[in-house]
Amino acid sequence: MSRLYKEDHDDWLTVCLKYLLFVFNLLFWLGGAAVMAVGIWTLVDKSDYLSLLESSAFAVSAYILILAGVLVMVTGFLGCCAVIREQRSCLSMYFSCLLLIFLIELVAGVLAYVYYQQLSEELKQHLNQTMTSSYAQQGKDSITQAVDRLQQDFKCCGSNSSSDWLHSVYVTSPEGGDRVVPDSCCKTPTPECGQRDHPSNIYKVEGGCITKLEQYLADHLLIIGAVGIGVACLQICGMIFTCCLHRRIKLDPY
Repeated sequence: MSRLYKEDHDDWLTVCLKYLLFVFNLLFWLGGAAVMAVGIWTLVDKSDYLSLLESSAFAVSAYILILAGVLVMVTGFLGCCAVIREQRSCLSMYFSCLLLIFLIELVAGVLAYVYYQQLSEELKQHLNQTMTSSYAQQGKDSITQAVDRLQQDFKCCGSNSSSDWLHSVYVTSPEGGDRVVPDSCCKTPTPECGQRDHPSNIYKVEGGCITKLEQYLADHLLIIGAVGIGVACLQICGMIFTCCLHRRIKLDPY
């Protein structure tokens, strides 16, 4: 009697573990889609701003997220197959994939954290030079568009202040057309509106565009980190369930 009860109890535990892994794989697949979406969103919607950054760590983190998202979605399908087949070799492969993805996300998280610590210093050192020396110059169309979008989106002018543009290559050249700031600094951009830098005409924000961009990128890094931590927690749960099911299948006589 006790032997039959123990066998029924063991079978029940195995079935529960299988259903838990099925539910986990569904959540894991959705998490992979979210990770990939955040990575693609970073590269597509924020691509203009990436050209203003000296370091490629921000873009690399996004590429790693996309790679991890694709692997997560494929691994979720593999996990369902492993549960259905109840083969230890499939479960071992599934566990290895979870561990690999976890390590990839860990690398992305470390990159994001390191870059977060260096973000303020990098912007202070390079943003002003990039804006003043490359704006509206030949072969620098991507930077020009990025600066124009930056100043319009964040309603700012210049890296630290609008006076930064007085020393720029563009304003001091004949192409500047007597402008003191680019037209994208204007509250209502029109041709040659940058010839007047009165506060009623252009954006004058304390801290300039550096403060705005730094806060924006920091918030985005927090989103990347939060999504990565959420999926990593799911992976840890998945690895625990996989180990338990692996052990149950090993013990079951069939």
